[in-house]
Amino acid sequence: MSEQHQIIINGNEFSYEPGETILETARRNHIDIPTLCYLKGATPTGECRICVVEVEGARTLAASCATPAANGMIVRTESPKVVEARRLIIQLMLSSGNHNCAVRGSDSKDWTQFQLDVHQADSSSELCPVWGDCRLQDLAYRYQVSGERFPKTETVYPIESVNPFIVRDFSRCILCGRCVQACNEVQVNNAIHFGYRGASTKIIAAGDRPLKDSDCVFCGECVQACPVGALVEKDVRYRVRPRDTKKVRTTCGYCGVGCQMFLHVKDGKVVKVTGVEDVAPNYGSLCVKGRFGFDFISSPERLTVPLIKENGKFREASWDEALDLTAKKLGEIKEQHGPDSIGVLTSARITNEENYIAQKFARAVLKTNNVDHCARL
Repeated sequence: MSEQHQIIINGNEFSYEPGETILETARRNHIDIPTLCYLKGATPTGECRICVVEVEGARTLAASCATPAANGMIVRTESPKVVEARRLIIQLMLSSGNHNCAVRGSDSKDWTQFQLDVHQADSSSELCPVWGDCRLQDLAYRYQVSGERFPKTETVYPIESVNPFIVRDFSRCILCGRCVQACNEVQVNNAIHFGYRGASTKIIAAGDRPLKDSDCVFCGECVQACPVGALVEKDVRYRVRPRDTKKVRTTCGYCGVGCQMFLHVKDGKVVKVTGVEDVAPNYGSLCVKGRFGFDFISSPERLTVPLIKENGKFREASWDEALDLTAKKLGEIKEQHGPDSIGVLTSARITNEENYIAQKFARAVLKTNNVDHCARL
């Protein structure tokens, strides 16, 4: 007789796969258990304690992300004990650092001074740079709590903005560890870790150096994993809000892997790039070029029309004129010096179909096999 694998969640019986956690079983059956530190594909730590659930017979609340499902287990995901614990955890997080997301304060003098202090630290008069796109803020609204219950914990470390891609705001870090796991277990760059102890705990690169002086390759995996405003792309911080953009899915053109990405478009311009999660081949991961190398798209120096050089100077031309001139020149060179005096360079930045056409043109029209690829240059 085969062993049964049945678990009861909120009064309903579900089957689970051996090795599954309570969280995985719940999510597979469309039961929402909130999380902050949990990162799919990484080792669950139960660090944030937001995902705690009540297991009948257990002495304490269990972190669902790190607790294996067991046959006959009875679980409650939103019991009074669970809700009370989550509210307390959220209150502690909101009181620690510069979480000025309109769920922390009131109309009191202290709240006004707190906002002024945050504005000065951020060099911005706006609310948090990820306001409206923050998991901690979502949970504060969901459980109707603010950060006033506990005294504000002063920020120990200043903002790090000396690298060209990422702003590290330690005043908004909740030490969930998602960025560390994204770096070490997903991308396996091993560039950042937990450093120091107790109230001085901080996410650090080797030697507590700035990211630009560390082993960081600026893939941005940590930014995408961060659930709060501790890690934000430098170019969009306080300049772009999710509500102002439209997401367009596309395939990265930098190499042949075919990574899936979202272009975040505002006023017809790409302002941010994120990886498409849970989709092959990259499952949300991108390299530094794929995530940050898009400024050229809207560069004022980008060529948008063909140029023809006459008397040492370039002038704009139509496509028909430019193509006719190119065909004429290639024909003259081929006739005077032979087809092998011509070479064709293709690119990894274009599609297979376009590369096929390029080599077909070289061999069938120009009659040369001199075809090479940009990766060899």
